[in-house]
Amino acid sequence: MSSRPADIPVFLLCGGLGTRLGDVTRTRPKPMVEIGDRPMLTHVMDCYDRAGFRRFVLCTGYRADVISSYFLNFASLHSDFTVDLRGRQVAYHQTGYTPDWEVTVAHTGAKTMTGARIARAAARHLGDAQHFAVTYGDGLTDADLGEELEFHLSHDRLGTVLAVNSPSPFGRLELHEDGAAGFAEKPVRQDEWVNGGFFIFRRAFLDYLSVDEDCVLERDALPRLAGDGQLMMHRWNGFWSCVDTVPDQQRLSGLWEKGAAPWKC
Repeated sequence: MSSRPADIPVFLLCGGLGTRLGDVTRTRPKPMVEIGDRPMLTHVMDCYDRAGFRRFVLCTGYRADVISSYFLNFASLHSDFTVDLRGRQVAYHQTGYTPDWEVTVAHTGAKTMTGARIARAAARHLGDAQHFAVTYGDGLTDADLGEELEFHLSHDRLGTVLAVNSPSPFGRLELHEDGAAGFAEKPVRQDEWVNGGFFIFRRAFLDYLSVDEDCVLERDALPRLAGDGQLMMHRWNGFWSCVDTVPDQQRLSGLWEKGAAPWKC
């Protein structure tokens, strides 16, 4: 099976409640919250599109109907179209946003945890692929995910994770000798790396997962994988951000609307 980005499926975890976004997610899943003029989920997919990935499996749960409806009606939402009412035919003129993607919506259960979502979707939609990518529906980066794939293929471990520098949630105080304080607003620690949420796995990683509803990727599978020496870290010190709160969403929307979004294709 080919290891080209275009042939490697990307499993996106889209089933969480997104409770920290409050009323914004009352009627839709978190990945469908807008960044600028379209759902955040499509921005995440764009991050992969830049590197040539085009096969996406959306692991849905909470309000899966919103995601299903969006992609079933994608052409009419983003293009001009003409309807022949008598013949019941529709012609799309593709004047808008029309990426070359193959999108599979996989219903993985309303209360299913992250590890089980991947296991359930992969059982039905991985096919004969020997490698697959996994990410969340709320993280954006300007990282070269094709470069991460090349790094993954260069070693023989089961998994690769994008490691990123994340700003501290607190301003850092620096004490001067005379007692005066220096201040750095949410500094980035170059010596600290966190899980950026963009993974690539070999097929055998599925042995670490279970279709049982309570299988959590981050609690059950990844610690075991790392403990077995099977997880490699691909470092990226460029742009990375997740959307956990309304201010996060507003900040990234502002970047997008000003044409200053680092992740934009």
